[in-house]
Amino acid sequence: MINNFISLKYCSKRKVMAMLRLIRQVKTYPLRYKNKLKGKVVGLLFEKPSLRTKTSFYVGALQTGADAIYYAPSEIKLGQRESVHDVARTIARYIDCAVIRTFSHEVILDFVKASTIPVVNALSDLLHPSQALADLFTLYETKKDLKKIKCAYIGDGNNVCRSLMYAFSMVGGNLFVAAPGKYAPDKEILSEVKQFNKFSGGKVVITDNPYEAVKKADVIYTDVWASMGEEEQKEQKIKDFRMYQVNKQLVAAAEADCVIMHCLPAHRGEEITDEVVDSKNSIVFLQAENRMHAAKAILLCLLGGLK
Repeated sequence: MINNFISLKYCSKRKVMAMLRLIRQVKTYPLRYKNKLKGKVVGLLFEKPSLRTKTSFYVGALQTGADAIYYAPSEIKLGQRESVHDVARTIARYIDCAVIRTFSHEVILDFVKASTIPVVNALSDLLHPSQALADLFTLYETKKDLKKIKCAYIGDGNNVCRSLMYAFSMVGGNLFVAAPGKYAPDKEILSEVKQFNKFSGGKVVITDNPYEAVKKADVIYTDVWASMGEEEQKEQKIKDFRMYQVNKQLVAAAEADCVIMHCLPAHRGEEITDEVVDSKNSIVFLQAENRMHAAKAILLCLLGGLK
């Protein structure tokens, strides 16, 4: 069991690989796990809109036998209507696990400090670990050996990018991040990742040249240029990222069997073109499906469903 699921940096390679194997079991043999969490209640406290994250944890809870409660952005307003501390202390008396999707990572950390039940980071402005875990599994499923592939991430050094950096450094993979200089990943996280890579044998390379990143790449990954909460920056980011679009010219510089990934929602015609996201090389919707299998594995690990 694990206590919380806040960041992949708190997971060893052994734990990450064990979770990938569990996701494979959950996906392959779903009926084995249909009652493992019977009697448990999972609460989804969301400050941001969601399609994949909400559905994956909600349906994932139901399909493992738990009940699920969803709290919409307008209902709780963590830290506004009521303090994070008070919400955490109160809700722990009703439910068995809190899945939180919020703007500020500090909300997650404050909730964990006050909570007496497991907490899942279902996205913050800093990290998106459940997405990265599902992405790792998708590559584990399609490319097999995570240490032998080169993944090129093209775009903003955002929460998804940061979590991918942790993920690849945990398993010893090779991640090349291409972003304009001022949008490059945080130096503090890069420093942490380099330390992890010393033990795992992985590699994270930062560049401002997307063609350098995708050269001989087995995977090209992208995300929206302006995340939720950054709408006022959208026009500027479109200008700053115009050379970072994942299109057929960029894909042609990678390996012929290179797969295309996007965590969705996609802004088609901006960070990625229709012909790429809908191409035979795209595994975007397999990636989306695997969010649910990963969510099940996380809940099973947190709530003792593996006994």
